[in-house]
Amino acid sequence: MPLVEVTIAEGRSAAQIRAMMHEVHEAVLRTVDTRAEHIRVIVREVPRTHWATGDLTIAEMRAKEQS
Repeated sequence: MPLVEVTIAEGRSAAQIRAMMHEVHEAVLRTVDTRAEHIRVIVREVPRTHWATGDLTIAEMRAKEQS
């Protein structure tokens, strides 16, 4: 049973998340010998204030870009 976990910064619409889940599901279905009903996709959304790269949060990077 394939399980795919995606971690992404918050801010996408429900439609965007759903489209991504569909595309991930289809990719697994095409490339792995399994049945569609066995594929699991989990999306975890992380607040932009809780995700840092280079000691700056995504929120801080965005604010810096906009100033």
